[in-house]
Amino acid sequence: MFYFLLAPLMTYNFILIAAAVIPAVFLMIKVFRSDRLERESPSLLMRLAVMGVLSSLLALVEEWILEAVLGLLVRQTSTLYNILLYFVVVAVSEESSKYLLLKRSTWRSPEFNCQYDGVVYAVFVSLGFALWENISYVMNYGFSTALVRAVTAIPGHACFGVFMGVFYGLAKRYDNLRDHTAAKAFRFLAVLVPVLLHGAYDYIATMQTSSGDWYFIGFVAVMFIFSFIMVSRMSKRDRYI
Repeated sequence: MFYFLLAPLMTYNFILIAAAVIPAVFLMIKVFRSDRLERESPSLLMRLAVMGVLSSLLALVEEWILEAVLGLLVRQTSTLYNILLYFVVVAVSEESSKYLLLKRSTWRSPEFNCQYDGVVYAVFVSLGFALWENISYVMNYGFSTALVRAVTAIPGHACFGVFMGVFYGLAKRYDNLRDHTAAKAFRFLAVLVPVLLHGAYDYIATMQTSSGDWYFIGFVAVMFIFSFIMVSRMSKRDRYI
């Protein structure tokens, strides 16, 4: 009796979770198959996806603390508040959390022996983050949210991961060449560029203007195109480091 009462609810929740998970998994497979020289072990990739989930929890704590501090210092109805909220509180918290667990999991790994590996690692962490975030959004707001996020937020996180991974792979290459100044510069860019893109993404998405939607669509389209081009070129020009 209870099974028949709960079965529709269980089926509905399964559909929601599948809708939240499938886009992230699809993009993970796409990036994995683009690894031309030497594909990474499933155990490492699974660990990176888990690190992405953990980074979302770490970012949640950081955002809660920073948003409380920001609310005390800046008037919430001001433009400055929104800029600091999206570029510092949200973007810095999320991208730095991803990078922290990315570097901790892979920097000294013997599998990190190709420049394109940095892209694979960063995208898997970012999509692990997006997967967990998407599940929470979908369970709270329903299937329509899954459809919207499938073409915006999840690919958006993947794009942030691509930019992070490009600079992260370069940092590893120069570190192996003992050029530590260049390596540090690229590690800094591996966080800074995704932070700027993430902050701009969120800020434009919440613009309360008649043309705000068009700005957002244009921004997302350009970011997706650049990310696709970088993945293709980095994959074709991959080299051992």
